[in-house]
Amino acid sequence: MRDGATGAEVLLQLRRNTGYMDDHWAAAAAGHVERGETAFDAARREAREELDVADLDLLFVTAMQRTASGEPIDERIDFFFTSRSWTGEPRIVEPDKCAELRWCALDALPDAVVPHELSVLDGIRTGTTTAYSTFGFTHD
Repeated sequence: MRDGATGAEVLLQLRRNTGYMDDHWAAAAAGHVERGETAFDAARREAREELDVADLDLLFVTAMQRTASGEPIDERIDFFFTSRSWTGEPRIVEPDKCAELRWCALDALPDAVVPHELSVLDGIRTGTTTAYSTFGFTHD
């Protein structure tokens, strides 16, 4: 995240050729935790691999339990972090999976944002995030 001319901005990527939520805007860096890795380590590695940035000062936002019937993976726990400090200039490292990177104002996000990520971004914007969150369950 960064401070923009009109307020907080978030760096988003336009997904393509991934098989999941292609043509939707998503967190600029995301991925799976590998064996022996903490979620913090995975976030730093993914930022390096996908954006060519390092030395992130990560702030934990939420752990989200999500479900969605009909998706190839129905149950998942996601860890969300933000960073306002890093070294390097974010760039597309995997052009086969990312069509575009864009800084977007939190109060003016693109129309097609991955739904569960939009929920977290709305929480960041409104200051209503909690350490544990859910998405896709009947009570959400």
